[in-house]
Amino acid sequence: MTDLFAARSQMAMSLGFHIIFAAVGMAMPLLMVLAEMRWLRTGDKVALDLAKRWSKGVAILVAIGAVSGTVLSFELGLLWPEFMAFAGPIIGMPFSLEGLAFFTEAIFLGIYLYGWDRVDPRSHLFAGIMVLLGGVASGAFVLCANGWMNTPTGFDLAPDGSVAAVRPLEALLNPAAFYEVPHMVIAAFEAVGFAVAGIHAWMLLKSPGERFHRRALAIALAVGGTAALLQPISGHFSAGFIAHEQPAKLAAAEGHWRTERYAAMKIGGWPNEDTMTTNGAIEIPGLLSLMAGHRLDHEVLGLEAFPAYDRPPVAPVHLAFDVMVGCGFVLVGVALLGAWIAWRRRVWPRWFLRLIVVCAPLGFIAIEAGWVVTEVGRQPWIIRGHMRTSEAVTMVTGLQWPLGLFTGVYLGLAGVCVVLLRRHVFASPGGGS
Repeated sequence: MTDLFAARSQMAMSLGFHIIFAAVGMAMPLLMVLAEMRWLRTGDKVALDLAKRWSKGVAILVAIGAVSGTVLSFELGLLWPEFMAFAGPIIGMPFSLEGLAFFTEAIFLGIYLYGWDRVDPRSHLFAGIMVLLGGVASGAFVLCANGWMNTPTGFDLAPDGSVAAVRPLEALLNPAAFYEVPHMVIAAFEAVGFAVAGIHAWMLLKSPGERFHRRALAIALAVGGTAALLQPISGHFSAGFIAHEQPAKLAAAEGHWRTERYAAMKIGGWPNEDTMTTNGAIEIPGLLSLMAGHRLDHEVLGLEAFPAYDRPPVAPVHLAFDVMVGCGFVLVGVALLGAWIAWRRRVWPRWFLRLIVVCAPLGFIAIEAGWVVTEVGRQPWIIRGHMRTSEAVTMVTGLQWPLGLFTGVYLGLAGVCVVLLRRHVFASPGGGS
């Protein structure tokens, strides 16, 4: 294992772990706020119990996310010093604002947790809303920084290649940010909504008459289902933007090799970089051109248009893109089915509860796959067009050892998280039917 591969593997593991908690920090507060709003509106004690349970879950998951995020911030400097030397002065603003948003989230979460009997109901609900806004803002600012890596703006270069002038607001509001932020935020609400719905559907299968879990399932499924229906719209605009700004990434995601009009969308299949074909794919004629340029005769660049050393690894990007889109459309179908069942009848059928349990992890699988598309699809660049990943890695050797160490740290954090959630969130609510 080379040091470059070890560094990339460590970042992939850290990002893959942390993104779960980042998504929860963005979306989970909405569930507790909706439960509290129902309690304030109707006096439903089950909704009050639900809001308190979910707030404990938010506290645990945000705390674990804070630890994993801190480790991630150190890894940026330790593993990629050349990247931070170049990019630090430019994207310092979004990272600073992310810290401010996180502290806002943490402060109001403390008020929410310990203020049930200490502040008036409106102030308490306001604290919950601020937790929600702080979590979303925290994630959004990090996404702005990532968007800058895909569409670097807001700086000038001196003749020697160093950064000569920085326009931080322009860097913060880079073109990719306007697509990445809504796409990821919607994905977070979708993933968390369906994951929470799956947990409570499982509980309902064991205790069909439990009002606590019925109420929780209704709220979680409403949030996840609404986000699932919005996500294809966001994905469509994101695909059009990537086709214009990062055509190599789109070509890799689609396993598209030849530059052509009426380009077909390829579903499935295995890309072969030697023969420049995607074997076994199902092709839908013209759909890729329509998605990329809103016209069937739009010309879509193939991977052949780029030198081999500038192409991303095709197989992982294409497979991850198919997984992401496939999971998304399954959840769209489940959301529509759930809406139909809720309209026609008041009791969730057991077969639908089983379906929710099976589909519960699909949102997070889609998020992980989407980040593979985003990060691997940008390769070989760490800052597109300015710095290759191989140029940014530290000169320190033996990076296999910290990779093993931090893998153990994250496994330990995962174990602590499971134990705390089972003890404080998933224990029997003690409510009747």
